[in-house]
Parts: sequence; structure tokens; C-alpha cells
Amino acid sequence: MVVAIDRPKLEGNIAVGEDRRIGFAEFGAPQGRAIFWLHGTPGARRQIPTEARAYAEEAGIRLIGVDRPGIGSSTPYQYQNVFEFAGDLRTIADTLGIDKFAIVGLSGGGPYTLACAAAMSERVVAAGVVGGVAPVSGPDAIGGGLMGNLGTRVAPLLEVAKVPIGVAATTLIKLIRPIGGPAVDLYGLVSPPADRALLARPEIKAMFLDDLLNGSRRQLAAPFYDIVVFARDWGFRLDEVKVHVRWWHGDADHIVPYEHGQHVVSRLPDAELHSMPGESHLGGLGRAREILRSLLQDWDRGEGVASAQP
Repeated sequence: MVVAIDRPKLEGNIAVGEDRRIGFAEFGAPQGRAIFWLHGTPGARRQIPTEARAYAEEAGIRLIGVDRPGIGSSTPYQYQNVFEFAGDLRTIADTLGIDKFAIVGLSGGGPYTLACAAAMSERVVAAGVVGGVAPVSGPDAIGGGLMGNLGTRVAPLLEVAKVPIGVAATTLIKLIRPIGGPAVDLYGLVSPPADRALLARPEIKAMFLDDLLNGSRRQLAAPFYDIVVFARDWGFRLDEVKVHVRWWHGDADHIVPYEHGQHVVSRLPDAELHSMPGESHLGGLGRAREILRSLLQDWDRGEGVASAQP
């Protein structure tokens, strides 16, 4: 079954520094309240479920996907720490004429979401994290999980080899692109039952293919940059995040353990954990409407407005 997927209303890249650019894609209502959607690792600016794209149109949301350096049309660049990303997102928001906004990050987008909430509490009105990566270095660290067990061992190697590895990964993407559909099916076969069922949904598969074929088609160095920076001190403490954070996490997550979500939420000053029973790492992708609606409710609550969202 082939599912039609909406193209972005606007897509391009923005200068964020000398000789550096970041790619973005907009969906929904161009004049609506802005919500930035930060992709996982790996992923790119179009890693936004069709349900989220449709709800953005329905609810008047200006939904914006943002590449990280080294993916899509973004310039390759290694952040010194996670916190540095917030400066780039500030520039992107300024360029797009956005003052206040909400932000949500999936998996590897989670640390960057928290960084932006810590750096721009005067502008970030609500934040959401879905199966987010937890710190593995510094005072907020927790051990275990893929990042704790493997990422910290791989990161030192990537410090030296990330450029050639990024080139090799880009070549791999070019090879995979013609068989993108079967590749997604193959990943589903080796995933836990909950993720396998999600990937079998035509609209979820369509989203991943759209992101693979259009969002990440030029390069694929970003996941390696992510691994390096996640293994370092993030450059801020979790107790510096003053914005209200909603955290969704599957209790059967095989990539980022559920306990990591509990750990981060316990250290955030104002956060609530939304457990997803039986769900694994991709479970949040099936709850896009709930996630966006919740962020709008938090936005309204912060402004003293009674929510009327469907």
C-alpha cells in the first residue's frame, strides 16, 4: 500500500555562522504557533510523522523540522557540546521571525531539546522529549543503555575517524536509497514486536522513506557527530532546565532504557513522565497528535488561556 505524504510548505537552509548552514522544513500553518520538531539519531528534517503534519494543519501549528550539522543540506560541523546547538536554533528562530515557540525532540533530539529549554527559557514555552538519550558523563550521568555501554567506547574512535566514516555512511545511503522500502521492512523484522507493528503502518513507513529519500539524501555524518557529543559533558545541568518538560518513554525501550527516562525526569525541576506501556523506542511516533496537543495545552496554560484544542 502506497501512502501519499505531504510535502513541506517551505524548505531550505539558514546561515547560522561563518560558512555554516542548517536545513529546515516547514509543515502546517505558516502563520501558526511555532513548534520545532528535532529528529532522532539517525534522521533529518522530514522525520515528522504524517499524523503530526496533518494535525499541524488542523490545529494551526507552524511545525518545523530542523537538520543537525552533517545531514541533509546542513554543513558538517562538530559541536563542542550539546548546549552549543541552542545558539544555532536561536539564529534559526530569529531568521524565521519566531519569538516564542515550543520544541520536541525524538531520541537523539532529546538532549538538544533540553539544551534549548535551558538556554532560552524566555522563548521556549513548552518542551517535549520522546525516548530521549540521557547523559552518560558529568554529575547527571547514568550508566547502561546503548550510549552508556557502546557509545562511550565508540565516541573516542569517532573523534579521529568521523570524517571518513561520514563519507562511507553517505555512500551507504546512496546505495540504500533505491531499495529504501525493503530496508525499512528489514529493520522492522529485527525490531521488538511493538516497533515492528509501528513500522508496518503504511503512514509511518512513508514518513521514514520520505526522510531517507529527501531529508538525508546528501550526507549522513550527523549521527556520528551526535555520538561524540552525547558522550561528552553536555555543557549544562539538568536542573538548569526551568521550562515544563513532558517526557514520553516506552517501558520496553530496547535502545534507551525506560530507567534513563525516569532518571532524567527526576532531575528536571518541572517535568512529568508519560509512560507508554509495552512500547519500545519508536512508540512515540504513533502518538504525534497527543504530543503536539499536550505542548499546545502547556503553551495555553503558561499564557493563562483555556485550551480548546481537539
